[in-house]
Amino acid sequence: METKGYTQDGTVDLRGRPVLASKTGRWKACAFLVGYEAFERMAFYGIASNLVNYLTTQLHEDTVASVRNVNSWSGSVWITPILGAYIADTYLGRFWTFTVSSLIYVMGMIMLTTAVSLKSLKPTCRDGVCNKASTLQIAFFYTSLYTIAIGAGGTKPNISTFGADQFDDFNPHEKELKVSFFNWWMFSSFLGALVATLGLVYIQENLGWGLGYMIPTAGLLFSLFVFYLGAPIYRHKVRKTKSPARDLIQVPITAFKNRRLQLPDNPSELHEHEPQHYINSGKRQVHYTPIFRCLDKAAVKDGNSSGRPPCTVTQVEGTKLVLGMLLIWLVTLIPSTIWAQINTLFVKQGTTLDRNLGSSFQIPAASLGSFVTLSMLVSVPMYDRYFVPFMRRKTKNPRGITLLQRLGTGFVIQVIAIAIAYAVEVRRMHVIRLHQIVGPKQIVPMNIFWLLPQYVLLGVADVFNAIGLLEFFYDQSPEEMQSLGTTFFTSGIGVGNFLNSFLVTMVDKITGRGENKSWIGDNLNDSHLDYYYGFLLVISTLNLGAFLWASSKYVYKRETKEVNEGCIEIENKTLEISPLGLQV
Repeated sequence: METKGYTQDGTVDLRGRPVLASKTGRWKACAFLVGYEAFERMAFYGIASNLVNYLTTQLHEDTVASVRNVNSWSGSVWITPILGAYIADTYLGRFWTFTVSSLIYVMGMIMLTTAVSLKSLKPTCRDGVCNKASTLQIAFFYTSLYTIAIGAGGTKPNISTFGADQFDDFNPHEKELKVSFFNWWMFSSFLGALVATLGLVYIQENLGWGLGYMIPTAGLLFSLFVFYLGAPIYRHKVRKTKSPARDLIQVPITAFKNRRLQLPDNPSELHEHEPQHYINSGKRQVHYTPIFRCLDKAAVKDGNSSGRPPCTVTQVEGTKLVLGMLLIWLVTLIPSTIWAQINTLFVKQGTTLDRNLGSSFQIPAASLGSFVTLSMLVSVPMYDRYFVPFMRRKTKNPRGITLLQRLGTGFVIQVIAIAIAYAVEVRRMHVIRLHQIVGPKQIVPMNIFWLLPQYVLLGVADVFNAIGLLEFFYDQSPEEMQSLGTTFFTSGIGVGNFLNSFLVTMVDKITGRGENKSWIGDNLNDSHLDYYYGFLLVISTLNLGAFLWASSKYVYKRETKEVNEGCIEIENKTLEISPLGLQV
């Protein structure tokens, strides 16, 4: 393969033919992909950043209901990729799953633009009194939103992994390029989010919601056109297993059946194919790790009365990888809950502050979210061009720091951010008491830029968290499950949104019992949002401790790959076993 100039990882073109390394893939292929990501993020954040305001001002929902509905929709957008990834890994492949799903996404955007544009689909107001939205109006609006969520389910897990597929892991130069891929991929995502939070939010509030949604819809259609222009130079991975998720069921069942068998003292006595099998099949062999040892019984050679061969060590290790990632996934839920504040309570908090910039311009509260994106756009190049090379010289790690070190750094910054958010809210409550402000529409004489530090720090944290998580789950997934593995990232954000919705609802019910004032009432000038932020600070700090514990249990993936004439060498994915997942 290598002598003929073909890719070494077995990728093919859309017709299933081997592709030339020099004419396909790499950044020249990814250039067609990043445009879609930027426009899709512009569309998503154009909705998500200001949705809580649309629900309260146009559909006339109360604060708690609007926050709950925003979180439920955002959660669905990030949860549906589980289904999309499964379909891609098992049936259609990444390209065709993305193709079908992107059309559904665009259809949802067109429906949503229609919902906010036509007068018959919006509540009417007369003499300052607005009617409640009718059942039909609500149904059409939310059907549009959830059509977008279904479309995102197939696009989100597959477009980034399809981009990563454009780099050959077995080519040292391309593997080095791939180290930077996720950083610059997220950079394009942040760029789309910046346009949404700066431009689209202003257009929605000042020029019309219809125009504010029409622009990203047109952009999305244009980006799809560009995406398909690049089809001749894309690389496609061949599915080597019909049902890659089957091992997740087969291994635990076989281990349970063999529970009475004795494990051999030497792991090399467990069942495994000869190295030549992996060379011939093009699959990668995953090597034994001493964790979740109860699953090793699935690979015990003796005692199989059914006549079926036992599971291989590679199959068992694939299941172990998923369980290890699940452990890390659990400790990302609270950080995702903190992130959910940006498009919900932070926005509502901003509407109570002085937003005037000069005598005639008023900053939309949701536009402050642009500083999250700006801090990301500044931080990504600094991280990739300066921090990584500096740390690489110190640690000899190709990534500069390990994936779990990157996550841990982001979690620490996030705890600092929520601590600042708590302090600022305490300050806001002090100003409210000082000026005896009680009305829900009274403006607190405190500039909205007091909220700036928490936005900026959450943006910096996300350079470590979001990119780190996406790369971690792609890198550590079994080879045949990389789309499904990436959904650990998206589903964590989704569950975090659902968790925030649950917390907001429960805190409102518990603290608002009887004559007590709810911490999160419709009137934030007469509530105790500072108490809720204090609560988030406590659980974030506890979660940081849980992350350190989970990191101490994690063992990185070790694979075998094919090189020159069928020779075999061990490839250490990220690191050898490390006691905290934090050492080089």
